Amino acid sequence: MADTTAGAGVPAAKVNDVKKVAIASLIGSTIEWYDFFLYGVVAGIVFNKLYFPADDPTVSTLLAYATFAVGFVARPFGGLIFGHYGDRIGRKTMLVISLLMMGGATVVIGLLPTYESIGILAPVLLLILRVLQGIGIGGEWGGAVLMAYEFAPENKRGFYASIPQIGLSIGLFLASGVMALLTLLPDEAFMTWGWRVAFIASIGLVVLGTWIRSNIDESPEFKKARAESKSKDQGLPFVQMLKRYPANVLLGMGARYIDGVFFNVFAVFSILYLTQYIGMERTFALWTVCAAALVMVFFIPLFGRLSDRIGRPTTFAIGSALLALSVFPAFALMSTGEPVLVVLGLVLPFGIVYPMVYGPEAALFADLFDPTVRYTGVSFVYQFSGIFASGITPMIATALMAANNNDPFWLCAYVVFAGLVSMVCAVLIGRRNQA
Repeated sequence: MADTTAGAGVPAAKVNDVKKVAIASLIGSTIEWYDFFLYGVVAGIVFNKLYFPADDPTVSTLLAYATFAVGFVARPFGGLIFGHYGDRIGRKTMLVISLLMMGGATVVIGLLPTYESIGILAPVLLLILRVLQGIGIGGEWGGAVLMAYEFAPENKRGFYASIPQIGLSIGLFLASGVMALLTLLPDEAFMTWGWRVAFIASIGLVVLGTWIRSNIDESPEFKKARAESKSKDQGLPFVQMLKRYPANVLLGMGARYIDGVFFNVFAVFSILYLTQYIGMERTFALWTVCAAALVMVFFIPLFGRLSDRIGRPTTFAIGSALLALSVFPAFALMSTGEPVLVVLGLVLPFGIVYPMVYGPEAALFADLFDPTVRYTGVSFVYQFSGIFASGITPMIATALMAANNNDPFWLCAYVVFAGLVSMVCAVLIGRRNQA
């Protein structure tokens, strides 16, 4: 493997600077994930009715989830664009731009007329806005985790890189929680204007996040890499990434598989599963996802810190295996329709086991690349793999349920397959690190 020793020759950042950057990355990523998840939360309960009306509920739901998937298709382009300039210009500037793009698209979705008002133009505009969301989050994730990773001491990079990862759970908690509160409105009010409040409210979060990110310094490791690269032509970051790290790219994308599949089955599809297939109240389903997201907040940094001690590939591989083992029992509990068992079936695997993968993931991917291509590398690995690992998962889940008479067996088998693939890839990453 090429030398990816990250901190060699880089002055250690002050503890206060590390904490400040970590908090800024956390707040920014929380806002971005809140915006992104709002779409997933309402896709199967609002957009399928207001923007994709069809005689067959399964068809309308698949269409709504198709636009959800488009956001993931757009994310690699955002990762490449922001990664390129993030490796050339700097991480900080790209983070501000990505936040403004993501937040702006979210607010406009909240103002968008429905199919009944403007016809086919409504889903077309929704699709365009979803693409902008995808480009924004595609640039956000890599920059946020790298700022925390590159400011941190080498023996604590797993922990500090996991802090912006908490933004995923907080963002999901806020998105699900806000929508759960809004569903307490009469159904007509919720479908007319209630759901829009959650999208429009994003404008306040974007202003706060932009101000915070404008007041942090650039990564010291990036400054050093940029100063050294001025004396020689480094080439395009994307080309250099493929040329120097082809195996790392493939292994990273394979490791990412279970993360995207498991998250979207339990955070997105579970809401539809509990309401449409099990017949539970929409508010209960949303609050259950909320509870899992809240529990996750505490376990993500715990497993990030564990990865500093026993190794990131080891932690990730064990987590992948446990996720594969947990999915059948989880759906067995949720299928009972008993509230307590449903909560256990969702919160235990999603809130506690899933962070064993997501906590160390950012540092695991950052370890694969040197600073000159790292923004491009981690963004491409995370976002490109997200197309098949995340974006199409709700559609796959819906199709597998329909093909199996609404029985989740094949859906669970698919999750097990993803877990095994990711476990093997994480083990191979560990062996390459030792070579």
